[in-house]
Amino acid sequence: MSEERASLGRMPPARKRTRSYDPVRIRAAVLAQFGHVRQAVGTLTAEQLALPTRIGDWTVRELAAHIALAFGAVAAALDGPEPAKADAALLDWPLSTDGCAGAPDEGPPVAACASRDLPALYGRTAEAVGAALAGGPAERLVRTRAGGMRLADHLVTRAVELVVRTDDLADATGLDLPYERQALAASVRLLADAFAVKAPGGSVELRIPPYAVVQCVEGPRHTRGTPANVVETDPLTWIRLATGRQAWAAAREAARVSASGERSDLSALLPLMGRGPALMA
Repeated sequence: MSEERASLGRMPPARKRTRSYDPVRIRAAVLAQFGHVRQAVGTLTAEQLALPTRIGDWTVRELAAHIALAFGAVAAALDGPEPAKADAALLDWPLSTDGCAGAPDEGPPVAACASRDLPALYGRTAEAVGAALAGGPAERLVRTRAGGMRLADHLVTRAVELVVRTDDLADATGLDLPYERQALAASVRLLADAFAVKAPGGSVELRIPPYAVVQCVEGPRHTRGTPANVVETDPLTWIRLATGRQAWAAAREAARVSASGERSDLSALLPLMGRGPALMA
């Protein structure tokens, strides 16, 4: 199934087979999304760089340094030895980051890089990753903290990282940052599919238009007509819920989530991913 035809496609509960993502589109999307962040970081004043963020004790400067380091790790992974096997499944990646709320492994480099010339750091990172991806076939295996993973799959995780961090940066600075459609779509779909694995079943229909619909949560399965339990939200709200940036109750109160039916309260099943500094690389 192509990525576009997967939009709003209905999936079985506890889906084990990862949906396909077009590697060419994902590659272009992550490079473009990093470009959006790079452009925004280049405009930040010293006062803006010193602002706090919703990520632990990080300032905007430290958040910006982390984004560059995390994205630059793609080039480092491609430069390193290829793992013997792919033992990290894309669909398992969001769940494997749960509880990853402590300081990231690259903590000291973040502190060091935050004191450097950030525009120069972003320029070097964009050049290095662009060159590495130009020669990296989609099936090439790379080493990640989760294990060996196909480059094409790893780039989907980088799309999630970049979309989440773009939202973190926008939240801290008040900037209106753009989101590449393919990066946003891949992030929504991967997190929705992973949620269906975490909460298998067919009693609730989770809708995130225009990108995904999944069946989830144990209970009676509907077979026709309007589902008895429906949850619907927008893409960024779903990403914030899945990564712990927004609480279920707050999203409901702000009318960012509509939920109908006795099984539609998903608060006990969220978030999927740790909220802290590191989204597992």
